[in-house]
Amino acid sequence: MAERDAFFDNAKYLAIVLVAVGHAWEPLREGSRAVSALYLLVYAFHMPAFIVVSGYFSRNFDASPGRLRRLVGGLLVPYVVFETAYTFFTRWTDQVPDRPVSLLDPLYLTWFLVALFVWRLSTPVWQRLRQPVPVALAVAMLATLSPSIGDGLDLQRVLQFLPYFVLGLSLRPEHFQLVRRRAVRLAAGPVFALALVLAYVAVPRMSAAWLYHRDSTQELGGPAWSGPVMTLVAFGCSLVLVACFFALVPGRRTWFTVLGAGTLYGYLLHGFLVQGSRSWGWYGPAWVHQPLGVGLVALVAGAVVTVLCTPPVRRVLRYVVEPDLRWAFRRAAVQPART
Repeated sequence: MAERDAFFDNAKYLAIVLVAVGHAWEPLREGSRAVSALYLLVYAFHMPAFIVVSGYFSRNFDASPGRLRRLVGGLLVPYVVFETAYTFFTRWTDQVPDRPVSLLDPLYLTWFLVALFVWRLSTPVWQRLRQPVPVALAVAMLATLSPSIGDGLDLQRVLQFLPYFVLGLSLRPEHFQLVRRRAVRLAAGPVFALALVLAYVAVPRMSAAWLYHRDSTQELGGPAWSGPVMTLVAFGCSLVLVACFFALVPGRRTWFTVLGAGTLYGYLLHGFLVQGSRSWGWYGPAWVHQPLGVGLVALVAGAVVTVLCTPPVRRVLRYVVEPDLRWAFRRAAVQPART
């Protein structure tokens, strides 16, 4: 088995911590421009970074029998399991007992499993194109103009986040070396500081929904031209922040490097606590909405997702998150040798 790259495991772990923190901060945005600015900043790059890495590690996907089996076991089966689990959980926490189980309408964070499944299946197509990233970006821009795409399989998100996956497919190790140079590392901090200031300015002027990439322009109430323009602007801004994020990720082994292999577990499991916390009144006390409370919420979210990425959790839940489905597939036929 090839040795894992510490840099990418570190990047995946730090990205999934930001995903959890962003979800945990969402109920704290109302009435706080500062929290809303932090939220906008995190949402501008955490999923794009995660998707770029997913694309990078999908470069070798060739639709071979073994990879198709792992694709079904690693994405479709967890999707069915967690889509069903989240539906029953939200029935309980939201007290909506008649909420239907629908595999065609991803609930909460399960959309990413559907998206990654579609993106990986399309990998051979993108690898054959001369200019895959501009084509994918054009697809994302055009998707914003079509409300008829609807909510089925969350196709708006699949299409609007597509450029980040295709970009990951197009990257090579030397591209990551470029953003890890000393000059880029030194610039990353000031760039993030400037981005936070700009996010603070943008809070009353821009809806965070533009960064969710789940709605068409019409659904967001904007003029037709704004969808493609915002998609292009968001892509450019996100790339700058993703590059700065990668620049700050440690390249050496750290205490959290081993957790990078379990980020899918952290992603799929932390949502139960995030959703439940709202129903259970954890955001009710006034002090939670103060600066100390905001920081504590971030620390708790980071700690929870860290635990969920650990090897013991992975061992217990591997059968539903990464099931071995070799028993369900035929063995590949051996081609006779030519004489």
